[in-house]
Amino acid sequence: MNTPVKPPKSLLRKVGRAIADYRMIRDGDRILLGVSGGKDSLTLLHVLRHLRRYAPVRFGLGVITVDPEVEGFDPASLVPYYEALGVPYHYREQPIMEEARENMDGDSFCAYCARMKRGIMYTTCRNEGYNVLALAQHLDDLAESLLMSLFHGGQLRTMKAHYVNDAGDLRVIRPLVYCRESQTAAFAAEARLPVVPDSCPACFSAPTQREHMKQLLRREEQQNPHLFANLLHAMRPLMDEAPLE
Repeated sequence: MNTPVKPPKSLLRKVGRAIADYRMIRDGDRILLGVSGGKDSLTLLHVLRHLRRYAPVRFGLGVITVDPEVEGFDPASLVPYYEALGVPYHYREQPIMEEARENMDGDSFCAYCARMKRGIMYTTCRNEGYNVLALAQHLDDLAESLLMSLFHGGQLRTMKAHYVNDAGDLRVIRPLVYCRESQTAAFAAEARLPVVPDSCPACFSAPTQREHMKQLLRREEQQNPHLFANLLHAMRPLMDEAPLE
């Protein structure tokens, strides 16, 4: 379980291309990776560990878990795993679900939770000396976000591949933006990654807009195998922002 595993070349190629296209990682960066314990974040952890060893760019790497204190979520089993991999681990907890019931106004729980978690991760980056926050959203996530924005917000938007936060002191990167969820799932299964079951239990206890979009895209892809390639082509202008210095 604790042996580092090499991600497949198909996954490494797509991550490498995304990093190059959006200039995500630079020499001397200290990257903090958000890990929920799910297949996507654990896959990205192994990809970044591999790149840190073999890529010409030198960078530091740590991981953080933000515990929203929802029933059924227990990331404690992964602490020895991170230690065995030699990756600094930061743990933060906050009753986000309970706060959402009191403070959420016209927003989905997932969006509220993501925003709160991101704020906690920003603070940890600043306190611990990281200048880059890495998140594990993949192409499927971006496509779902695009449809949610169109259907429910009347806007043409999706997640950015690489951007600077509002305060201007941290960069946020998503190295998996060219990767499919099926790729992270396959790697997690083949490598027997210690995935935490139901890493976001609240999302399993209530239907979400995102799950609806996931099902819609799955049905459409059965009829159009080029669906996600077309969506990526359409989203490319939305994933970028002004050149980052």
